[in-house]
Amino acid sequence: MPLVNNKVGDDCTASSDKALADGKALVDSLIKVVACYRHLASCVGGCTDSLQLRDELRQTREKAQKLAGEICHHLTSHLRDKSLPDGQRKEMELLWVAFSSCLELLHVDMCKVFNISGIVSLADSASLVHTGLEGGCSDVAARALSLPDLNDAQTDTLPAGLESQERSTMELEINQIDRMIDDMEMKVNVLRWMVEPHGPQYADPLSSTGSASMALLSVDEEQQAPTSQPLCQRSHIFVLLLLFGVFFVAATLSLCIFLFS
Repeated sequence: MPLVNNKVGDDCTASSDKALADGKALVDSLIKVVACYRHLASCVGGCTDSLQLRDELRQTREKAQKLAGEICHHLTSHLRDKSLPDGQRKEMELLWVAFSSCLELLHVDMCKVFNISGIVSLADSASLVHTGLEGGCSDVAARALSLPDLNDAQTDTLPAGLESQERSTMELEINQIDRMIDDMEMKVNVLRWMVEPHGPQYADPLSSTGSASMALLSVDEEQQAPTSQPLCQRSHIFVLLLLFGVFFVAATLSLCIFLFS
């Protein structure tokens, strides 16, 4: 009986598992960074807008673009591999959909920051919108970027020409994200509506807060149910009376036509 060597198959499976784990780690990191950028972008043009916020946005944006480039190369090379097992391919396609959606959110937020920064200037503090928010977002950005502190080497004065230079750089970066999205669609044909999410990672699990909210909502509905029953009964009675009136008028008209014809 010939001996079968499964070492090659085991090595391929282990390599695929490692590639999948690396892809998940990269996508998770990108999701956190993009969420941080969205949080920072919501403060642009408000009373918490500052030179420090713009620098945090720049660092977060650079980190997101670096991760996006790594993820795009990683997922593209594996999804174009014809020898990838079906189970691994489905997981990679799920990561691809999460990555592309995350990249589109980053593009939207970058365009938002670009447009608002063209309207609101840091040189004119009177143009800032007083939203009522207080404090900065350095802690959020530092956690997303894995940096100890973002307050070091910060200046309070606005250098000359910094805003125009920042807008020019951001415009180039937005165009790069546009090209990356187009290249992704050209290289890998993954139909998003055909990818079915599964598992606890990319599903919508109910958190404790959400469960409490749903419980309170159900309690409110139960409390409102007895008060709404008389209203439903009155509406049913009104409909019955209306139908009876229509039937009575129709019968009367029919009788008159029969008598005078």
